[in-house]
Amino acid sequence: MHIHSRIADLRGALAGRGRIVFVPTMGNLHAGHVSLVKQAKRHGSPVVASIFVNPLQFGAGEDFERYPRTLSADSEKLAAAGCDIVFAPDVAEMYPLPQTFTVQVADNLANDLCGAFRPGHFSGVATVVLKLFNLVQPRVAVFGKKDFQQLRVIQDLVNQFNLPIDIVGVDTLREADGLAMSSRNGYLSEAERMQAPQLQRELAAIAAAVRAGERDFAALATTARRHLAMAGWRVDYIELRDAATLQAPTVDSRHMVVLGAARLGKTRLIDNIEIALGNPL
Repeated sequence: MHIHSRIADLRGALAGRGRIVFVPTMGNLHAGHVSLVKQAKRHGSPVVASIFVNPLQFGAGEDFERYPRTLSADSEKLAAAGCDIVFAPDVAEMYPLPQTFTVQVADNLANDLCGAFRPGHFSGVATVVLKLFNLVQPRVAVFGKKDFQQLRVIQDLVNQFNLPIDIVGVDTLREADGLAMSSRNGYLSEAERMQAPQLQRELAAIAAAVRAGERDFAALATTARRHLAMAGWRVDYIELRDAATLQAPTVDSRHMVVLGAARLGKTRLIDNIEIALGNPL
């Protein structure tokens, strides 16, 4: 496996290569990231992973400065997973000048769900992903479904800019107790870590109720928010949406997703569960 920190070196290493498959990350990798690399290997070669903590997607007061930078450990994990090339630039390499040209994400995605609580976040995500796509020139890019709204933003970006890239979404990898794997789980105290799976359990209860025929979506979400608040969480949102559009589900919605974001102590956790219905509502 080769590690490059400069754009010119990355482009030289990729010149004339085959069906490039790309896994963008912010580093501090866990088994969920490793699963993305293993999935990527099924779609082509070489497999390229990026490690870059992108300042454009962090807002004021968020954890950009303290986000763990663990390049050595990350590189070992990527090599063991069969990654071929790692691109690990610093901020000056990615943004040698102020990034005054950015991707404007549609309001219905940019300012909803996580976007309502993280202004400008998805514009920052879309901008850096577009830059990385231009640098790596992949035929396939692999993303985890834990950041479900982010996945939809990237899919729309690719479709609307006519990029010749297949986007592959990979199911969330979970700990034994159901907690979605996340780099930010490391911020949790021991007591918070024991409590953290409650978010997944509340979403799973909503999903089970919908599959059983419950259609008062607002009441289900209200109950989940109340349960979390009573346990000391600060809830940003619990919402049921159409999985394709991330808008409110309709009577014709056959594929839905229940999404949640909540803060436990100083740590913000997100999760989601997809719901596929076999029969009309």
